Amino acid sequence: MNLKQNYSSYTEENHNVWSILFDRQIENLPDKAIPEFLDGLKKVGFTRERIPNFDDVNKKIKPITGFEVVAAPGIVDDALFFQLIANKQFPATVWVRRMDQLDYLEEPDMFHDVFGHVPLLTIPVYCDFLAKLSAMALEHIDRPDIIDRLTRIYWYTIEFGLFRKPGEKAKIYGAGILSSVGESKLSVSDESVKYDFDVQHILDTSYIKETFQSQYFCIESFEQLLHSLPQVHDAIQKLREEPIASC
Repeated sequence: MNLKQNYSSYTEENHNVWSILFDRQIENLPDKAIPEFLDGLKKVGFTRERIPNFDDVNKKIKPITGFEVVAAPGIVDDALFFQLIANKQFPATVWVRRMDQLDYLEEPDMFHDVFGHVPLLTIPVYCDFLAKLSAMALEHIDRPDIIDRLTRIYWYTIEFGLFRKPGEKAKIYGAGILSSVGESKLSVSDESVKYDFDVQHILDTSYIKETFQSQYFCIESFEQLLHSLPQVHDAIQKLREEPIASC
């Protein structure tokens, strides 16, 4: 992709939208997000005043984990998405929601992609899992049914994962929750359904795009995610060996 962020094209309304969303989550997340995310916010240097410049962000995260943010026009197809991430390039859209879209979007904007995801790109073991899961997906890109299952792993971890140590309350690390005021409150409350992280359970669980998730999966450490990849591989290989059902 040759798309550039074109930072000078952002309007004052764009920067104001960022400021409003940033302020809301900075007030909302300290008791809900994992400490590594809050620490990552400081490492990447995000502030309320201006939309982050990808060039500046990359100077901070690349020396830590090798990852960099690349500009994307919006949602990219599976093959390109997983190829970029396997190469430690995280695609982030460059468009920003309008003032009348503060609480609802049909597809992710830059606040979700950048505020939600990028601070976690300062965590080496998290990035290792992300890159290796994407590389696994590339090996099966010819099988939409398998990509759907691997996307469930991505969805219930990278996008909507929770972190819960024994005897402690759940904390958020999923970017889709971190960038949402409503879901960040719901996900860690007693009202939400929470399961311990289980590869087969996740592979067998479809997900929701249009509204808040109906269940969440909790890890105890990022090492647990990384160490789960052989089990994911074995489960996917079994699917690969099954005959494809004809219509």
